Order: sequence, then C-alpha cells, then structure tokens
Amino acid sequence: MPYIIGTALLIITIIIVGLILRKKIYDDVDKKEMWKMDIMNRDTAAQLSRVKNLNLMGETQQKFNTWKDRWDRIVTKVLPEVEEYLFDAEDAADRYRFSSAKKILSEIDQTLHNVEIEIEEILAELHQLLETEEKNREEMEQLLPEVKDIQKRLIQNGYQYGHALPAFEATIKEIESEITAYNEQVESGNYMEAQQSVEKIKPELDEFLTKLDEFPKIYKTVKDTLPAQIKELAQGIQKMKEEGYRVEQLGLEKEVKGYEQRLEDCMNTLKSGDNAEVKVIIEEMEERIKEIYEDLEKEALARNYIETKLPSHEKQVEENLASFEETKREVEMLKSTYYFEDSDMEKLMTMEKEINQLKKSHEEIEQELEGESISYSEIRGNLEAGFEKLTTLEEKQTAFKEFILKLRQDELKAKEDLEKMKRQVNDIHRKLVKSNVPGIPTFIWTLLETAVDKNTKVLKALDNKPLDITVVRHALEEANDAIENTMEQTDKMIEQAYLTERVIQYANRYRSQVPELAERLKESERLFRAYEYELALENAATALEEIEPGALRSIEAK
Repeated sequence: MPYIIGTALLIITIIIVGLILRKKIYDDVDKKEMWKMDIMNRDTAAQLSRVKNLNLMGETQQKFNTWKDRWDRIVTKVLPEVEEYLFDAEDAADRYRFSSAKKILSEIDQTLHNVEIEIEEILAELHQLLETEEKNREEMEQLLPEVKDIQKRLIQNGYQYGHALPAFEATIKEIESEITAYNEQVESGNYMEAQQSVEKIKPELDEFLTKLDEFPKIYKTVKDTLPAQIKELAQGIQKMKEEGYRVEQLGLEKEVKGYEQRLEDCMNTLKSGDNAEVKVIIEEMEERIKEIYEDLEKEALARNYIETKLPSHEKQVEENLASFEETKREVEMLKSTYYFEDSDMEKLMTMEKEINQLKKSHEEIEQELEGESISYSEIRGNLEAGFEKLTTLEEKQTAFKEFILKLRQDELKAKEDLEKMKRQVNDIHRKLVKSNVPGIPTFIWTLLETAVDKNTKVLKALDNKPLDITVVRHALEEANDAIENTMEQTDKMIEQAYLTERVIQYANRYRSQVPELAERLKESERLFRAYEYELALENAATALEEIEPGALRSIEAK
C-alpha cells in the first residue's frame, strides 16, 4: 500500500512539473511571437520609400535595391520560418520534449536578434545617405552665393588684382567646373561622391577668398609702398654718405639695391596669384628696412658720441697715466722705507700693462677715425669699452694709493701703540711699587720683563729698513697680548693680597675659640709672607667658611 501511494505521488509530481515547464515554453513562444509581429509591423518599408525623393539612379539605386531585397527577404522568408519554428517549439512542448523546445526557441532568439541588427544597419545606411544629401545641399546653397560674389568682385574690382586677374579668373572657373561635376553626381544619384566634391570645393573656396582679400594690399605694397620706401631709404643712405657718415662699411647700398630686384621677382610671382610666398618676403623686407633705419640712426648717434667723448677719453688716459707714473715713483721711493710684498708689486706691474694697453687702444681709435674702413658704430663700441677699462683701472689705482697711505698710517699707529704700551708697562711698575704688599711674586716680574721684551721687538721691527708692516703688526699683537696678561695678573695678585689680609683679620675673632683655625691661619700668614697670595687666600677662606659659611661673600661685598 505505501508503495502504491508513493508511486502515485511521484506520478502526480512529474505531471505538475511537466505542466509548469510546458507553461514556461508557451510563455516564451508568445514573447517570440510578439517580437516577430513587432518587426513585421515596423515602418521600415516607409523609411525605405524616403529614398524615392532622391534621384533614384546610380549609387542610390543600387543601395535602394539592396536594402529592399534585404527587407523583402526578412518579411517573406526569415519571419515565416520563425513562425514555423514557433509551431515546432509548441509541438515539442506538447510532447514534453522540453530540451528540443528550448533549443528551437534559442535558435529563434538568435535569428530575431540578427534580424534586428540587419534592420538597424539598413536604416543607419539609409539615414547616412539622407543626411549626406541634405548636408551637401545646404553647403552648396551657401557656396554658390560666395562663388557669384567672387565673380562679381573680379569683374568690378579687377584693377586691384593687376596681372594676377587671369589667374584668379582661371581659379574660379576651376571651382565652377567642380560645382558642375557635383551637380552631375547628384543627378546621377551618386551622393557619396558628391560629398567628396563638396569637401574638396569648400576649403578651396575658403583659401581662394582669403587670397582675394589679402591680394590687393599685398599687390599695392609690392607695386607702390615698398618701392617708395626703398627709394626713400636709398636717398637717405646717399645723403648720409655725402655728409661723411660711414654707411659704406655697413654694406647697405648693395642690400637695398638687391631689394629692388626682389620686388620685381615678387611682381612676377603675383602674376600667378600666389600670395603666400610674397607675403613672407614683404614681412621680411619691412622688418629689415626698419632695422636699417635703426642702424643708420645708430651710426649718426655713434658719430656724435665719438666727437663728444673722444677728447674726454684722451684726457682721462693721460691723467690716468700721469697718476700711475706718480704712484710708481712714490713706490720706488718708499721701497727703501717699506717692504712691499711680491703680490703688491705684481699689482703695480699689471696696472702698468693695462694703462699702456689703454693708451695703445686710444691711438688705434684715432687711427680708425683717420681711415675709413670701420663704421662709427664699431668705433663707438671700442671707445665705450675703453671708458669701462678706464673706470676699472682708476678703481685699482685708488685702491693701491689707499694701500700706500695705509702703510704710513699703520707705521704711525704702530709707533703710537708702542708709546702707549710703554706707558702701560710703567703704570704696572708703579702700581706694584705702591701696592704695599709684602712682596711681588716672581712670576709677576717675569711677566713684566716679557712685556718689556715684546715692546723692544716692536721697536726693532719699526727700526728695520725697509719696514715690513706685516712683521710690525705681528710684533704689536704679541706685545699687546703680553701687556694685557701682565696687567690682568698684576691686578689679580694685588686683589688677592688685599682680600687675604681682610679674611685673616676677620677670622682672628675665632682664633682663640678654634685651635684648628688658629693653625690654618698661621699657615695662611706664612704663605702671605712668602708672596703666595692665591694659596694664602684659598687656605684662609676655606678655614673661615667651615666656621661661618658665607663669610667670604660678605667680606668681598664690603
């Protein structure tokens, strides 16, 4: 019994699953049917009929026939086949052959998808053709008035184009021929070829319009403006030449003459209607003419500068030379008195070479003025360079004179410093004598003797002939250091002696109370009498601080 129930349930389940799967197949068949009907009901044929508004010949006729055949094949063959396949899918579902039904539906899906792609391609090509035709027509509607305007301009203003008029007329005829070819292509239904013609005509016409707009000005410049400028420039050069300016050295006459030939070449080039090359040449010539005027102005200014500044340059060179000779003589006299380093003498020799070179340069400038092989502009450059060198040399001479003056000043100052240090030594000696200390430590006398010896070395250095100021400065530094050290040590020794006395006197109040302090004070007194003031102070101060901390600070403050 359980087996029968289980079998019955299994059969029922299988039937239910089969019904569900068959329902899905039916639903998918309905979707595909709707998709097929949607394709059939589209206005593709109406879209294709738009081509009939064009010239249905040549390339357009071929395209239309191709698109129509493809659409007819879809409607009469592909879609009916899809209908049959849908019946086959339903039949397979009825027979519970679900795998076969799904396979058929998959093939139908792919077929319909391919049909969609093919229809999109047909419509895309159709729209491209229609847009191309419309675009070509609109652009030609814009180009034709421009062509007519050019023809009118050439007729009314032909004088502005001179001998280039035939070339321009030939160009516009070529463009008209291309327009005629375009019209023939349109009439023949070859709209893609017509598009290529439009794409060729438009830039040609734009370029031609630009050339026409620029040509009158360029033609007038070559025919009238530039020849007048060149003539005026040539006259100006000749006038300056007659007035004595050295324009021949600039090579301008030959260059200007060459421009006349270049203008003739430009006129011949313009006959062919070619603006571009001539336009570049004009710009170069105009810029060069401007530069030539600047060169002529520079030459005139240079001549005035030379005439004004040359006497001043000669005077400065002579003054600089005289000043150097004076400095040189002074050095020769001072060499017996002062010692000059090799580097100092090298500076003097370098200045002599430079002043001689300056003198030679000035003579060369005068020779250049007497001759006529160099332009005033070049001579001015040489003269300006001479002034710069003069300024540099004057700075060097001033610095060297200051160096000589400083030698004397250093000698006088060294003598003054020596006298000052002698007084300082005497002051130290008097301070020691008046100090009222038991005695002077040996090291103080040694320091004082050293300071005296250092002063003596300074004196000997000052007495040397020739005087080496470097040696003097070194001796002065050593003497000054020795005296400052002696003064410092002397003051320190006297202060220590005085402070020792005060500390011992202050500590005596504790002598009877503290036997150990009494012994240490005796030792301090012994050291004091032996002139060991530093040790005596240290011993007494240490002993006192042990009994009364801070006592030393109180004593020093009083």
